[in-house]
Amino acid sequence: MALILYAGKTNKNAYKTLIAAEYSGVDVKLAENFEMGVTNKTPEFLKMNPIGKVPVLETPEGPVFESNAIARYVTRLKADNHLYGSSLIEYARIEQWIDFAATEIDAGISKWLYPRLGYQPYLPPAEEAAIFALKRAVGALNLHLTSNTYLVGHSVTLADIIMTCNLYTGFSYVMTKSFTSEFPHVERYFWTMVNQPNVKKVVGEVKQAESVLPVTKKPSQPKEPAKSKPKDEPRKEVKEKEPAKPKAEPAAEEEEAPKPKPKNPLDLLPPSKMILDDWKRLYSNTKTNFREVAIKGTFALFFSPFPVLLL
Repeated sequence: MALILYAGKTNKNAYKTLIAAEYSGVDVKLAENFEMGVTNKTPEFLKMNPIGKVPVLETPEGPVFESNAIARYVTRLKADNHLYGSSLIEYARIEQWIDFAATEIDAGISKWLYPRLGYQPYLPPAEEAAIFALKRAVGALNLHLTSNTYLVGHSVTLADIIMTCNLYTGFSYVMTKSFTSEFPHVERYFWTMVNQPNVKKVVGEVKQAESVLPVTKKPSQPKEPAKSKPKDEPRKEVKEKEPAKPKAEPAAEEEEAPKPKPKNPLDLLPPSKMILDDWKRLYSNTKTNFREVAIKGTFALFFSPFPVLLL
């Protein structure tokens, strides 16, 4: 009994599962009469994936969504599948490159492509940042492929299938020859993969974009025409409302007259004739006999009007 995959015929995420099924000998078929925007909004579909995204695989044990998870499931249906390597370290590296294909390659291409398709706001600075990040990721992939025909080992693995499907979108819409020529090993790898019989059977002929996809602007909603009044209906004069007069603020209570402050007894003393600069010089210049010179000098300066205190 064939497994049913819900997705469009040209969905690159569906390609992952279909190619993995070809290599694994698993029977997977696309759902008949699937229409994006219609089928994925039905109650039956939303029971399989509550957020309505595709692809979704219908299995005897229940539905599976998320494209990489579906591809893993189909691969695991065959025991000792060579798509998952022949050792624990190969398995780990396959998973490593699957994650890299999703978080670095696919994410970078999406940030460049989706604003041009009108799915997200198009901002030139954001696009420059996306292209820079994508070049960094593709550069790392190119470096790995300088000494490797495939991502892991010496034959096609699930990592190669997922990586190729993610690169497929970039090569088809935004990654022109002028972009990919900087990464010759990625070019060689991609064209080697898309011409594999099991891959070509699913994706068909692949052509690289000659120019970057132009920015698609979604048409703005037309404004509703203003309703015109019947000609026979006389216009009613609208009297302008007089601005409301500001309310008078309540009169502030009169403050009580301040009471005279009591005189300080020290104010009765005559002003001191002490000059502060003279005291500073005396204080800083006294190096020895500080108590005898500086302290007595301070009293002499401060109490100069009262010589009797120095006795």
